[in-house]
This record gives sequence, C-alpha cells and structure tokens, in this order.
Amino acid sequence: MTTGPIKRRIQRIQRHLGLKADGLIGPATLTAIEEVLFDDTAEKTIARDYALTLSRKGLKQLVNHEIGSAAYYRQALRHPIWPGGRSGVTIGIGYDMGYNSEHQIRKDWSSELTELDMERLIVVSGLKGTAARQAVENVQTITVPLESAQEVFFKATLPRYAMLTQKTYPGVEYLHADAQTALLSLIYNRGGSLRGARRTEMAAIKELVVLADYRGIAQQIRAMKRLWEGSDLGGLLKRRDDEARLVRLSDREYETAELIRV
Repeated sequence: MTTGPIKRRIQRIQRHLGLKADGLIGPATLTAIEEVLFDDTAEKTIARDYALTLSRKGLKQLVNHEIGSAAYYRQALRHPIWPGGRSGVTIGIGYDMGYNSEHQIRKDWSSELTELDMERLIVVSGLKGTAARQAVENVQTITVPLESAQEVFFKATLPRYAMLTQKTYPGVEYLHADAQTALLSLIYNRGGSLRGARRTEMAAIKELVVLADYRGIAQQIRAMKRLWEGSDLGGLLKRRDDEARLVRLSDREYETAELIRV
C-alpha cells in the first residue's frame, strides 16, 4: 500500500490534474498523465501500452455490481464472502479466490495483507461452489480494508482482466469505450473460457466483436440470463441487462476525461 510522503506527492499530482486524490497510481491517473506527456496522435500511438480504452461510466457500473457502494463494502464485504453459485471465496472488489492461483493471489495481495492472513486465504484458493461455501467460515475473521481492495483492483486485477478480454475477444479494442467496458465486466464476472454449453453466448460474441455488431453482442449478453433465471442470483440477471444496455448505447460522444486506458 502506498503510504506517507509518496502518497501525498501522488495526491498533489492528482489534484493538479483534476482527479480524485486517492493516492493510487492506477489507470485513471496514468491516462491523465499520458494526456499531458503525449499531446499529439502520433506520440500517443507510439506510446500505446494498454489493452482497452474504458469509460468511467462503465467502470462505475462494474464496481457497483461488485460492491454496491463504499458504505456497503465497509458494512458487509470487508470480510471474505461466498456469493453463491459456482463462485469461490471472494474478497475485495469481486476478487474470486476460486479462480486465482496461489501464485497470483500472493502476487496481488501480499503487500496488502498480513502473512498470517495470506496463509489462511491460500487454503481456499481453487475452491468453488459447495466447497467454497463450506470453507468461507474459516476465513471470515480476515479484514480487507476498502483501500486495499481498491489498490489491488485498479493496479493489478483490472489491467490483467483487460488483457484477458482482449485475448478472448480480438478486436474488442476497436469498439466504442462503453462496449469495451461491458465486455470487460462480462469477462471479469465469468472468465475467458468459450467452451461448453454454458458458454454458448460468450463464444458467439467473438465473431460479433470482429463485425462490430453491437446489437448482436447485446442480444447474446441478455441471452445468458437463461443460466440464472429461477435462481436466487437476481444480481446476475440485472448485471447482464446493464452490460447489454451499455453495449447497445455505446455509440455516443465521449469527453477525453471520460476515458481510461487500461
């Protein structure tokens, strides 16, 4: 976690750039710095070292689906939970321990949590569904501060999933920013696999991305709701509707300050 004088220096830079002064060198801060350093199209093209161009609107929607709000996080999500279904034990901003390796978990969280808490969390790595539900009570006394959750999300998890989204859907980076963000949200929630009967719609989206068929992409995202209808996972039904709407309405004017390169 960034602390002390370094954090204060970062906050001064953020205030100067008109950003929220949270002290995190995440994608939003890097994008604003790049806008100052690379002030013409040619330089920005040469300097490109990112997978996607996301919208603040879409990212806010993604985070809201994961934690609701900062207040709700502090009230209900600062300890590990099991969200249900095929999920694993989840911490932070939707960080699913069931779908991350021990190596990845240590890489992402070792600077944010104590060594003892890390060892306890490693035990639930790879557990999903019923196994995760049974194991979550063993780690529920661990506390993950919102600041740590944000640090890991913006500096580690989000860039990794942006690359996975680009790998899963080649050409996604040429879509409108809201559409890129919606597909990132989808991959963040469901992973990048396109195989199996439960992944029919996700596989169909691959060709639609190449064709820039926004209507088709939105339809496939909505069609996924078949997997959770009649269950107690109503939040996933709303998430798919919100992602589909984000894609369908993505052809709009974007202010430079709305865009975040990740």
